[in-house]
Order: sequence, then C-alpha cells, then structure tokens
Amino acid sequence: MMSNEKEPLSDSVTKGNVYAIPRIVTDVNSCYFYHTMDIPGHGTVKGEWNLHPNVKDYYGNVDFKGKRVLEIGTSSGFGCFTMEKWGAEVTAFDLSPVYSWDIVPFHGTDYRQIIWNMKQWIEKVNNAFWFCHGAFKSRARVVYGTVYAIPGEIGMVDIATACSVLLHVRDPFLALHNACTLVKDTIIVTDVIPEYIIKDKTSQIFFRPALRLPRNASDVNATWWYLPPEIIVDFLGVLGFEETRVTHHKQLWEKKDDNTYSEVPFYTVVGHRRLPEDRVKV
Repeated sequence: MMSNEKEPLSDSVTKGNVYAIPRIVTDVNSCYFYHTMDIPGHGTVKGEWNLHPNVKDYYGNVDFKGKRVLEIGTSSGFGCFTMEKWGAEVTAFDLSPVYSWDIVPFHGTDYRQIIWNMKQWIEKVNNAFWFCHGAFKSRARVVYGTVYAIPGEIGMVDIATACSVLLHVRDPFLALHNACTLVKDTIIVTDVIPEYIIKDKTSQIFFRPALRLPRNASDVNATWWYLPPEIIVDFLGVLGFEETRVTHHKQLWEKKDDNTYSEVPFYTVVGHRRLPEDRVKV
C-alpha cells in the first residue's frame, strides 16, 4: 500500500522521530483484515488472503531468527507478526491515511472519490494492525510513509521484504531501490502471477524481463503492473543483489461470490547482496 504522494507527517508521529506512536485499538469492527489471522484472545478473522498453509514458501524459506527486518507494506500485520514469531526484530512500513495510494490513471476515472475511499480503507487496515499488535503483545515498530521516501533513520537491516507491493506502485524500481539502500544482506520480493496469463497461449511473454500494464479499469485502479520474476532478478542485479533464487508456490485467495478459497500462483525472489570484493574478476 504505497504512494508517490508525499504529505506531512501525521499527528501519530512525534517531531524528529520517524516511528509512529503505538495506538490502542479494541473495536474489531473498525478494522479491515487483509490476511486471515489467528488473533490471541479473539480467534480467527478471515481476510482476502490466507497465507497460513504456505507461509514459509511466501517468504522464500528464509531464516529470520535473530535478524533485523524491514517489512514494506505490512497491511494488517500478518507478515510482521509471523516474522516476529520466527525470531525477527521487525520494523513495519506502510501508508497511513495521510498518504495517498498510487492510483492508475485510467481515462474517465473519478480520482477524488477513489482516493477518498482508499484513505478510509487504509485507516481500517491500520486499525487492524494495531488491534493485532496489542493482541500479540508485539514489539514491532511502525513507520508510515511512501516507498519513494523511506527514511534513512530506520537504519540498516539484515532483511527487507516487499511482498505483493511492487505491482501497486507507479515506479517499482525506485521503490525497490529505496528499500535496498537499507539492506545489508537479503531482499525478498513476492508477487502474484495473474490467472489469465497462465491460461493465455502467449503467457511466455509474461516470463520475460518486462513490465506489463493491466488491461483495463476492471483490473482495479490500485494495480499498476504484472511483474515477471525475471525483471525482479534484473532489478536486484542492478542494485547489487547478484545472487538470486526464484521459487514458485500457491496461496489461498477468497472468492467473493461464495466465500471459498482458490489457489493462486505466486513467485518469490530471494536476493543476496554481494560486496564488490566478493565479485569474481574475469
């Protein structure tokens, strides 16, 4: 949930401190849960996505124990609290209603109404994060902002994750670049492979290092790109993460018509930074 629009810090951030002041949220009806979550003291809440069965595949089977992690696009916090459970110290980064989502500029779109609706939705997602933060007794810290201005005050991290994020931003390379500047070793990028591309006889076009725009406004104003894993590998190579591994897996998405889940294909790229002295001279 990232944006290109930079706006003033919200009242939840103290001057000179990039970290949001933790909030107490107790009303579950004020929340929107993007992922299915098992919340202590509350039970299971259903979200659009259920990552539980294949969550380790979603994060590339990386070992998070003892690592400092920057999570780009925390949403309602499933990934954040999962990585904490795995032993990580997590800084969660996301939009707040102070910032606007990157909206795809389809001709004839009523931007003002869409942006307003998105801000209301973002507030509910933020509420869900803080609801869970309290329930899990989490120690994670939160920074609100845009991927085009990730504050250096966060400091260096061992791992950064950008999972199901880059398809939603107008400039995915810049977003990835900004995240990578704070990463000492490992970057994890996960994204969806659209179903129609798999069924399309020309789907091999998707698996080339190129960006592909969505077809029309019915593909949602919040989705900019279909990004094949090959272009992520190329991006990471430019940014100094020359050792990459690509894996494929499936995650569960809730069908809106009958509230059942279907399997959706994903890929995960894990990149490791190679220092200049580690490169093989030819």
